[in-house]
Amino acid sequence: MKAITLEQYGGPDELRVTERPEPKVAPGEVLIRVRAAGVNPVDWKLAAGRLDAMMEVRWPLIPGWDVAGVVEAVGLDVPEFAVGDEVMGYARKDMVQLGTYAEYVAASVRMLARKPAAMSWEEAAGLPLAGLTALQALDRVRAGEGDTVLVHAAAGGVGSLAVQIAVARGARVIGTAGEHNHEFLRGLGAEPVAYGDGLVERVREAAPGGVDAVLDFVGGTADVSREVVSQVERVASIVDPGTAEWGGHYVWVRPDSAGLTELANLADAGRLKVHVERVLPLEEAAEAWRLNQTGRTRGKIVLSVG
Repeated sequence: MKAITLEQYGGPDELRVTERPEPKVAPGEVLIRVRAAGVNPVDWKLAAGRLDAMMEVRWPLIPGWDVAGVVEAVGLDVPEFAVGDEVMGYARKDMVQLGTYAEYVAASVRMLARKPAAMSWEEAAGLPLAGLTALQALDRVRAGEGDTVLVHAAAGGVGSLAVQIAVARGARVIGTAGEHNHEFLRGLGAEPVAYGDGLVERVREAAPGGVDAVLDFVGGTADVSREVVSQVERVASIVDPGTAEWGGHYVWVRPDSAGLTELANLADAGRLKVHVERVLPLEEAAEAWRLNQTGRTRGKIVLSVG
């Protein structure tokens, strides 16, 4: 099969298009013919060696954890799926090597859900990691109906999904973003406020009684979050591990089939959309990484595979 690989830790310039054997399919797994693979910052951070202290990596490495595709084969004891099913998944394995930047990937059923009928392959491939991150952060701070939720970096890939999920749950959402993204946030159902000096005052003006929960998707927001939230235990960050030291939560997303199914149901109900900023062919994975590394894309970057 065709795949994108690295032979050692490195950056976009080290990515190569190579031929690799098709993955074996273990019990409880399915083989997926990949139609699209989502690109996430963790892909190139892992490839650069930034997660070496915590994750076992084998070479050559095929990057990628987000996938949307068609079930090509099923392993032993897999009643959940059949050949021909359209699925999406957050295919993060305990040992990192055989990722989703390839024509085929094997994944456990605990990492998968049926692809939303309302979404294209590219949209579905951009949903799992970012969508589960948003969902699990909201769950951690118990955000729901009647809450006022502050979302830092609300126009980003994770933030824009968190806004939509929170709105679907009946929450009021205040989202921080640059002014050029304010109309985008209004379209998602959020009330935008600008970044920068005076943010505490702007949030207090929007919510004089404070906010019930805060989600940090950018980092560097701890002082603001503690100033405006009613209870610090209802603050969650995916960027700042120190959040847990003062009573909040540090969230590292986990594969979860039930969570993916919840996201799919929201998408099929018209309550959740993925904004795909760019779609590039698999062979241009290096360019996809360079774009992702700028941190300036509004939505998702996705690789089209087949």
